[in-house]
Amino acid sequence: MNNLFILLLVPVISAIVLCFVRDAVRAKWLALVASLISVGLTIPFLCNFVPDAQVQFEQNWVWVESLGIQFHIGLDGISLPLVLLTNGLIPLIVLASFGKAHKGNFFALISFMQAGLLLVFLALDAFSFYVGWEVALIPIYFICALWGDGDRIRINLKFFVYTFFGSILMLVALIYLYNQSDVPSLEWSTLVALDLPESTQRWIFWAFFLAFAIKIPILPFHTWQPDTYTHAPAAGTMLLAGIMLKMGVYGLIRWLLPIAPDGVAAYGQLAMVLCVIGIVYASIIAFKQQDAKRLIAYSSIAHVGLISAGVFSWNAEGMQGAIIQMVNHGISVIGLFFIIDILQERAAGRNLTDWGGLASKMPRLATVFLIIVMGAVGLPLTNGFIGEFLLLKGVYEYGVWYAAFGGLTLILGAVYMLRFYQKAMLGPLAEQHTHVQDIKGYELLVLGVIVFFTLFLGVWPKAILHLSEASVTNLLNQIKF
Repeated sequence: MNNLFILLLVPVISAIVLCFVRDAVRAKWLALVASLISVGLTIPFLCNFVPDAQVQFEQNWVWVESLGIQFHIGLDGISLPLVLLTNGLIPLIVLASFGKAHKGNFFALISFMQAGLLLVFLALDAFSFYVGWEVALIPIYFICALWGDGDRIRINLKFFVYTFFGSILMLVALIYLYNQSDVPSLEWSTLVALDLPESTQRWIFWAFFLAFAIKIPILPFHTWQPDTYTHAPAAGTMLLAGIMLKMGVYGLIRWLLPIAPDGVAAYGQLAMVLCVIGIVYASIIAFKQQDAKRLIAYSSIAHVGLISAGVFSWNAEGMQGAIIQMVNHGISVIGLFFIIDILQERAAGRNLTDWGGLASKMPRLATVFLIIVMGAVGLPLTNGFIGEFLLLKGVYEYGVWYAAFGGLTLILGAVYMLRFYQKAMLGPLAEQHTHVQDIKGYELLVLGVIVFFTLFLGVWPKAILHLSEASVTNLLNQIKF
């Protein structure tokens, strides 16, 4: 029998054990083995999953009996791709950290964050969702604050305050919703079935939207992101960009739209405008960046802006595009940030003016870098193409002009990403870089896996789309605006 609780238990046990491991070599191998066990335990759920509209593999325990709070988790076609993304990327993030002398406490925080992320994606009770939401924030704060660089304490305090403020607003809304049913409950099915007046749904919309928009982030709630991504350690940036921001998009799909459809009808157009403005703004700012990490940080804002626009289009193409593109963006951005980390170590800096001509000394890196860049800009037969196509089709059905401006992310994205590649790999080789070495070992393995999925999901996007199709259709049929 498949028991979802084991997916949460393994990273928690791993985190506890790793806290006591002081030897860096032993810690990284133990963390890798634990993360691979999580992958192995996820595979049976994928193999036994029936792609229909039903929630599967449910577990439900009474958590706080006096308050009627349940520990209720389950998988459907919307949550399964994100569980696969989380457990699939964690081993790559751990492996990408092999070149650092991190002790067990660093990897323990990664494992603890993994448990929080999984609880967010599995929760079918709002209390469990909120616990996972907060649990995932604590370890990433310490990862970025303790192992980051520059003015990391001030920057991460801003990140913490922003996200915690959004969480408080969501908690207020949940407490209100808890008391609205005949039998107080925070079950997803109960909250969705509530007959809330439109005036109530309007403020519920903002309480949820602000929490999710900060995490994604959607303009103008994005100001914490570029600095946090820039000064976080490589693993921290990968966790933030690759997985954590998907919590916000998932929250829109799972909680906001079904609970407050009248609020979405009232303010969804404003949210769509913010998403589209964010796409154009972030793309223009990315083009002007010289710091490679800031460039990808702004690129991420643009891409998740389009993903969020697909959600607010509230049609099958937009929703399907959002789900598959969350997976694709996670894969691509992990590869890009790892490449930046490699180049920063090899070329002693991450400013684009410090690089150039490295393809002549690093042909393997140049090859995988180019493939990942092609996936990030949505070249046909790479992972980014079908997701961006579906997103733009969904946004087009919502409004032609939204699609016209949203489509700028493809054009501008191609410009700044190819410029990024050209500045790093092409042109004359600086004298101080004549002795740089090409990628090998664990570096080649991490990037090789990313390249494989970049091409695999480009050729066979149905691997993700068929998982989510029935659940998306069911959700759309349940909620009518």
